[in-house]
Amino acid sequence: MSFFEKCRNTPILARFILRRDRVRTPVWIISIISFTIMMALLIPGLYTVGADREIVAETMKNPSVTVMLGPGYGLDNYTDGAMMSHFMLLFTAVAVGIMSILYTVRHTREDEEKGRTEIIRSLPTGHLSNLTAVIAVAVIMNVILFLAVGFGLYSLGFESMDFNGSMLYGAVLGATGIFFAALTGLFAQLSSNTRTVVGFSFGFLILAYFIRGIGDVENEMLSLLSPLGLILRAQVYVNNYWWPVLLTLGISIICFGFALYLNSIRDLDSGFISARPGKVSASGLLGSPLGLALRLQKTTIIAWTIGMFVLGAAYGSVLGDLEGFLTTSDAIKQMIPEVEGFSITERFMTMLMTIMSILGTIPALMYVLRLRAEEKSARTEQLHATAVSRSNVIGSYTLIGIAGTIIIQFVSIMGLWSSAILVMDDPISLQTLLKAGFAHLPALWIMTGLAVILIGWAPRFTGMVWLYLGYSFFVVYLGGMLKLPDWMAKLSPFGHTPQVPVEEVKPLPVIVLTLIALVLVCIGFTGYNRRDIQE
Repeated sequence: MSFFEKCRNTPILARFILRRDRVRTPVWIISIISFTIMMALLIPGLYTVGADREIVAETMKNPSVTVMLGPGYGLDNYTDGAMMSHFMLLFTAVAVGIMSILYTVRHTREDEEKGRTEIIRSLPTGHLSNLTAVIAVAVIMNVILFLAVGFGLYSLGFESMDFNGSMLYGAVLGATGIFFAALTGLFAQLSSNTRTVVGFSFGFLILAYFIRGIGDVENEMLSLLSPLGLILRAQVYVNNYWWPVLLTLGISIICFGFALYLNSIRDLDSGFISARPGKVSASGLLGSPLGLALRLQKTTIIAWTIGMFVLGAAYGSVLGDLEGFLTTSDAIKQMIPEVEGFSITERFMTMLMTIMSILGTIPALMYVLRLRAEEKSARTEQLHATAVSRSNVIGSYTLIGIAGTIIIQFVSIMGLWSSAILVMDDPISLQTLLKAGFAHLPALWIMTGLAVILIGWAPRFTGMVWLYLGYSFFVVYLGGMLKLPDWMAKLSPFGHTPQVPVEEVKPLPVIVLTLIALVLVCIGFTGYNRRDIQE
């Protein structure tokens, strides 16, 4: 059988995938494009004086900044384009990688695990059609992203953002997305379950980020081993090298070819890495809904706990040079209002704690929303068929989410403090940091309560909580710079938390936020006990 016969009816499957993701895919692409264009519009106003740019360029040479943002190119002439590439390209590439990973997992191993691929293969399709269609759509998505970002940046008309550099900026993002789609397709052949494929793919993404960071500081050859380090060598808006994009696409083709070969020789629902056999006797914890929920999310909990500690340490590592960096930009000063008696570092700490708390909300929501994923997979119905109350089931996931917020806040603060004491002459005390971090806990609990109430009353709309979290990040992080009205920040629970150390913790707001979170959870429990479990 020829290769074309094995890929029979691939275009039809590609159209079917586009139809299934007619909402999800445009939301991802439009969000990335909008965020990129918005940040590009803000860059020229950050540093309007040449002396300020020279100070920032010197600050960007700090190894801790290089680990976070990548090597700074064009620092001798820090134009808007060079600054945009240095500030945003790496983080946007990571976001594109996440998009491609989630998309590819959804249409490969997840579909196979749920029996959809078997149905497709029963139709007149080729053996390799599904994987080929998935990667083809991934290429289309990333090509659209490449063109939209490239032409969008060029249309802004900034002198240092020329056509070649703008198209290269988009091409770097597109090539990164295609690479991670092909790599995830390869992992989908190696592993036999969705959770492992997700773990491998995101583990590789995180490893690539850290290898790049170490290589950018210590050894450039090491950085070139990371796909994220490789694409930064394009030196967008400075020298505009296209070879990293071409090399990344070449590696992607090799990964895709290897994935096709493995797909052609393996059985459906199998993987080349066999699953580790479980214990002969189940743990006593699995006899309860809480123990089961913990077991299902053990890897996720461990990964996020370590990740938030590392994130806190990364933020703490730049605090040593923070004073000089923050005082160079009028825009950043707008984000950090003047408060008499407090240094700019202390004032910046209030915003940093809020951002870290918003990021810490992500794993808490994931812990709670795992119940919705179990329901969609028709496993919750089997659990409810036993002598287990619904309140016990949803309570187990809620408890993990609430306890997770406390653990996440603690480890991220410990990471921040352990790194800050090494680089700051007069570091902020651990007690103050803990007070600042834990003051945000009621806001995290409200977000958790919103997830619970959606699971209880509107399970099909649980994704709305992510939009609300994104709104909270936007109004908190950019509200001052964009001069948004105060009431917009007050629509988010993070707009009501005390800004320690600038503000004192008053009991009343903390109590009110906590009670709101408790009410939301109770309402969610009521809805979950009343509604039908969806198959």
